[in-house]
Amino acid sequence: MIAYRHIAETAAKVMKRYDESNPYRLAKAMGILLEYAPMGDCEGACKGFFMMKSRMKCITINSDLQEELQRIILAHEIGHAVLHASTVMAAFNEFKLFCGTNQLECEANVFAAETLLDDDSVKQALRSWNRTFFEMAAELCVPPELLDFKCRTMKAMGIEVPESPIYAQGDFLKY
Repeated sequence: MIAYRHIAETAAKVMKRYDESNPYRLAKAMGILLEYAPMGDCEGACKGFFMMKSRMKCITINSDLQEELQRIILAHEIGHAVLHASTVMAAFNEFKLFCGTNQLECEANVFAAETLLDDDSVKQALRSWNRTFFEMAAELCVPPELLDFKCRTMKAMGIEVPESPIYAQGDFLKY
């Protein structure tokens, strides 16, 4: 079971500590080494990964991806760096991210949603009933699945939000 409240509180503490929510500036403030490498854009290509290099946190992002997707991948990988630094490498037995059966990937998705989507912006978008859920996600510059993770977290925090028309799995960015 995903601990939505714990992840939301952890993300809020990290953003407050570093006074930053932009994933690029947040990674820099946290001292995370950010690298880019071409890994292809075909189906199943690695999108990015987190690892420890000589006791230093390092995130590698696929430079072949569109910038907006790179930003989302970075927020997801920061989630691993914060939530799973001691366990992620033991569980990381292949270069596939967003595995639907892996709780660590779902938790990193929740962290990314908390980092990229503030409650007020989401509430404002959700109040606009003249748009679909998918149009709201586009307005917020995230995939609908990430908005679904955010809505689930808001519900867990006791915030009333409309029911999402989808139920995102951890593998929504796999392809």
